[in-house]
Amino acid sequence: MISFTRHLAAAAACAALALPVLAQPGPAAPAAGAAPASQMQQRNGPGADRQARRAQWQEKRAERRAQHLAALKSKLAITPAQEGVWTQFVQAMQPRSDFARLDRSTMQSLSTPERIDRMRAQRAQRDAAMDARGDAIKAFYAQLQPEQQKTFDSQHAGMAGERMHRGQGRHGHGRMGPRGD
Repeated sequence: MISFTRHLAAAAACAALALPVLAQPGPAAPAAGAAPASQMQQRNGPGADRQARRAQWQEKRAERRAQHLAALKSKLAITPAQEGVWTQFVQAMQPRSDFARLDRSTMQSLSTPERIDRMRAQRAQRDAAMDARGDAIKAFYAQLQPEQQKTFDSQHAGMAGERMHRGQGRHGHGRMGPRGD
């Protein structure tokens, strides 16, 4: 029995000595959403690669927008007399790229109240652009015949409802799928 007690005491002593080693943190594992540095470099790439991907994305977006507008024009059956207001509508719907961008390094150098003021100014600029688009839509809509207005309503309501349903925000992120998923 003494032999068993000695072995038990020796095992307890070894466990006590090993406990600090086990309590030390191991190598830092990347966070659940973090990518290794090589993947981050590959995704962001050098500036030229990133700009090329952005240009390609913008081209595809412009193609989809042109296809959408062509389909809308066809569904509305725009008459030759309505071509002028259609052209004004299409021009008003073009995406704007003249918004002031908030540069990260510049923003970090500002105080909190200054950052808030910059963000508010940017929001005001975007709100003004959105109001101008809304006015252009209303002006175009007023020139449509009642049947065209119904078609426009059904097309516009479907797009807006689909975006809200998928959870798309200002930037088009957050495709959540049908509710209840």
